Amino acid sequence: MAFEALKAQVYMILDEIAARPTDRHILQENLREKLAELSALGLPLPEDLVRLEAELEDRSADDLYPKG
Repeated sequence: MAFEALKAQVYMILDEIAARPTDRHILQENLREKLAELSALGLPLPEDLVRLEAELEDRSADDLYPKG
């Protein structure tokens, strides 16, 4: 899959996390999978997404995406 298509999927997942905060744990896992796909293909990871993934690992998801 092309870089731009994977990147678009990643940003769609971010939109879903914002829209459906109660499902964010599932969506965060989807985000990690897409980033892993990009990495496995040797494609560059967007810096903002790398930082977000690190924050998701370091902090509680409730801090980043409070339940609505």
